[in-house]
Amino acid sequence: MNIHASPGDRMLSKTQVDCFYRDGFLVVPDVLSADRLARIKAEYGGLLDRLYAQWFDQGRVTLAPDGLTFFEKLLVSYKAGCDWFQPFDISLPGDEIHADTPMHFGPAVFDMVVDSNILDAVQALIGGEITSNPIQHIRIKPPAPDLAAGENRAHITATDWHQDRGVGLQAADNTEMITCWLAISDATVENGCLQAIPGAHREMLPHCPKVQTAIADGFVDAATAVPLPVPAGGMVMFHPLTPHSSLVNHTDGFRWSFDLRYNVTGQNTGRAHFPDFVARSLADPAHELRDWQVWQSMWETTRAELAASPHIPIHRWNSDAPYCA
Repeated sequence: MNIHASPGDRMLSKTQVDCFYRDGFLVVPDVLSADRLARIKAEYGGLLDRLYAQWFDQGRVTLAPDGLTFFEKLLVSYKAGCDWFQPFDISLPGDEIHADTPMHFGPAVFDMVVDSNILDAVQALIGGEITSNPIQHIRIKPPAPDLAAGENRAHITATDWHQDRGVGLQAADNTEMITCWLAISDATVENGCLQAIPGAHREMLPHCPKVQTAIADGFVDAATAVPLPVPAGGMVMFHPLTPHSSLVNHTDGFRWSFDLRYNVTGQNTGRAHFPDFVARSLADPAHELRDWQVWQSMWETTRAELAASPHIPIHRWNSDAPYCA
């Protein structure tokens, strides 16, 4: 089974497309350029500098920032109970939203979302009318040995088995959608890369509320899983029905990635109360969004509206279902 696409032109070959639909996933190296990676890291470095300075001034962290690396600041902040995940995230949370709920939308991240290499690969699978789906997140996993006792947040520790269609609302069950998981640092078996079940993307499986929304017990044979290591700048593409999870980070370093979703324009995103935008349109390029500040403004407007409205759940699965008992 060939799970790695060859580098080069990001418009996938027929062989690569066939592999994707056979296995339900495809690993594509060398998608994000070194410059793109550097600008993403610089943008988040500046954001963390500002957050850390506030926490230091407030006495929430006691180690002065001078001389600390990006990842050292992350670890000090985590151990001090300062949550950098939501201020880093490129989405609003699934729980209650407030007028000041933090989130991050900047030029480097926007340029990644509309990167032509990513969109070329997505186009090969769903066509040239592509919407940036709002189910999108940053993932920075600390080393397991440094996790607090009882830590069970999916964005911090290992991720449960799930299907991406299962974490959207039912209105998007017929949407043509692709997940693109981008490695900002090397993702290895040792530091908690993804794993997937080949050829298991044929039907929606029941999910239950666990650490996250996850496939119910007994529906996944983890012994058939394939690990999906990918170097920094590479990408794993998923069919929305592919069961996948992540391994534990057993190293002494962080593992950094983003997961982005794209769907055919005009189809339901699965979170219609969050903003989407046209990332590519072969039929009408004038509708493509190319201003990151407009993207940021869309999310800020949504935040203000949702903060003043009754909470909208983002998950459809209930813990009292027969397969969740």
